[in-house]
Amino acid sequence: MADRDRRHGSRRSGRWWVSLLVLVLVAGAAATVRYDLADRWLDNAPAPRSPAAIPPPPNLDLPPLAAPPAAAAPVTPADAGDPASAKVRRAVAGLLDDRHLGKHVLATVSALGGGAPLFTAGSGMAIPASTTKLVTAAAALLALGPDATFQTRVVADGRDAISLIGGGDPYLASRPAPADAPTYPQRADVVTLARATAAALRAHGRTRVRVGYDDTLFSGPAVNPHWPQDYIPDGVVSPVTALWVDEGRPTSGTGRVSDPSLTAATAFAGALSRAGIKVVGPPEARPATSAGGELASVSSAPLDQIVERVLEVSDNEAAEVLFRQVGVATEARGSSDAAVRGVRQILAQHGIDLHGSVLYDGSGLSRENRIDPRLLVDVLRTASTSADPDLRPVVTGLPVAGFTGSLAYRFEDGDPRGRGRVRAKTGTLTGVSGLAGLANDLDGDVLVFVLIADKVPLADTLGARNALDDAAAALGACRCSSGPGA
Repeated sequence: MADRDRRHGSRRSGRWWVSLLVLVLVAGAAATVRYDLADRWLDNAPAPRSPAAIPPPPNLDLPPLAAPPAAAAPVTPADAGDPASAKVRRAVAGLLDDRHLGKHVLATVSALGGGAPLFTAGSGMAIPASTTKLVTAAAALLALGPDATFQTRVVADGRDAISLIGGGDPYLASRPAPADAPTYPQRADVVTLARATAAALRAHGRTRVRVGYDDTLFSGPAVNPHWPQDYIPDGVVSPVTALWVDEGRPTSGTGRVSDPSLTAATAFAGALSRAGIKVVGPPEARPATSAGGELASVSSAPLDQIVERVLEVSDNEAAEVLFRQVGVATEARGSSDAAVRGVRQILAQHGIDLHGSVLYDGSGLSRENRIDPRLLVDVLRTASTSADPDLRPVVTGLPVAGFTGSLAYRFEDGDPRGRGRVRAKTGTLTGVSGLAGLANDLDGDVLVFVLIADKVPLADTLGARNALDDAAAALGACRCSSGPGA
């Protein structure tokens, strides 16, 4: 037994020495290549003779030597010749490998002035979530103009009736803003409208009316069929109508009202009654006639201010109203289907390619939306140049990293130099986290970036958000110009 063990140990010892020798030889070879040791070791060796200098054997007739064909150019990384691309890659590539981001991450970073992307990662399309609002905002501004406003009107509708007509004002309020707490943008309200209506009625000797309401500017289903069925019962979003107050939210409590148009008309009727006009019966839904003429109206803030607010706080309801307004402007139909066609049409007219992207709503609440990051890059680039100054609110409305809107309490853990140097639209759904915006790097160059992860495990939601924040902050903290240096 002991002899067998000794023989076994001897064989193991022999194998160990062979293995050690192999490792030494391999390590030596690797070191020779890596550290260029061969050149130093062979400095004193005789210079090798060229094959051409060695004569052939006697009686052997060989053809003359010919120059060999040129060797193929070595394959190099895509950014090897572009210092800016290499710097962007170094800044963000490692951060986008964060495990919290899941299995599908798309990233594109480009120079503001155009040209090929400086960095890309991933392939295909992604669920855009609320970065969709960039597309909606751009389409609305191009279709309507930044100075467009939306009127809520009251018209006489027969001898004893009036009609409240919704004009698709996304921020129509149920009451005036307090004098000591002004809002931005300023909001029209049904109390002010009711008081003006009461004054007009009294001027015509009328103190008793029935109230109707007309929300037919928007057509088609008020609930987008491409939304999950639980959105409305769970109070995620309001049914979309051309007439609502407080975006379909109740005056007290949380959630959404079931019939925003009726709620708005009821608020108006109550204010009219308090203004001294007898209101007969509850408000009734009916198309208005214009035979009696307009009695009063209130106007929304300009569209450019509305867009800034929508992007700053990622307002789903207001984005859906603007989406429908694109349909009205392009097809005179305020349905979601008309809006989809209108967005495609208006962007194409202004040279913005959808790159095959498919959008079903204006807010990004639909999980069926698919977007190519190049579309968002094109929108941001166009909005940032003087070629289309009407799109400027798309940029001015972007939240500032660490300071405003939906980014006010983010960007806490990444490079602190990125805070304040990044403006971006957030995009968040279950399993989806995204950022799309602009980074002003330390060289003063502006980078356009889109970062989207749409297969994020639920438990990694916050980790994914932080990872994207860190990557965007790294762009703001980068010295990514094409010049030399780090």
